[in-house]
Amino acid sequence: MHLRALSALSDNYIWTLADDAGNAVIVDPGEAAPVLAAADAGLSPRAILLTHHHPDHVGGVPALLQRWPTLQVYGPADPRIDTVTHAVADGDVIHPAPWRFEVLAVPGHTVSHIAFHGHGHLFCGDTLFSLGCGRLFEGTPGDMLGSLDRLATLPAETLVCCGHEYTLANAAFARVVDPGNPALQRRHEEVIAMRDTGYPTLPVSLGDERACNPFLRIDAPAVRDAVVAREPAVASDRVAAFAALRRWKDGFAA
Repeated sequence: MHLRALSALSDNYIWTLADDAGNAVIVDPGEAAPVLAAADAGLSPRAILLTHHHPDHVGGVPALLQRWPTLQVYGPADPRIDTVTHAVADGDVIHPAPWRFEVLAVPGHTVSHIAFHGHGHLFCGDTLFSLGCGRLFEGTPGDMLGSLDRLATLPAETLVCCGHEYTLANAAFARVVDPGNPALQRRHEEVIAMRDTGYPTLPVSLGDERACNPFLRIDAPAVRDAVVAREPAVASDRVAAFAALRRWKDGFAA
């Protein structure tokens, strides 16, 4: 399988996973133009996977269906997405040949957010970012923490394919929270070099994220101590500590 990140809008990625013949699944096409350009260069879309309803993840679907009317569109059962042809839910396994993906419910960013896991890749939309996580637009801190805990149990070699190029900004916050983490320092340096040369910072292995991402490390003493230093009342409650970490990030300016 061949993975490719197509840049879209201001900082989105549309992911494609293709076989040797160019047959591909398209993940979260927020706009159609990058996919149409890839198709003109030989890509053959066979199915679309949608993680959540936000326009920057679904906005390109109508135009893609105009060009390929028989495309299967897999997404959450959410009335805010009217282009889904196959509504899926937690635990479903889909088989848009030759692919196989398990569907994971990962609420938090939105209440109906899902992720797709298969072929060593995790397409997680705006739930897990490299060195960060999504904002809580609809779900609760407990929802998001539960979703991140669940994703963290996947194999360490899983490649995290998220929806935005936020890694450099996330790294600045993570270094404030967890400044003594050598794995985070290495990842930050790597990210700077990638962005300086125009390369995406994604995908990234889940193992690396478990070592570096403060939102996956809420139980790590260094992260918990940093949060408690700001909000002592959250010391004995991991959900409250996670909520405090997310609030800190929401108000953070590098």
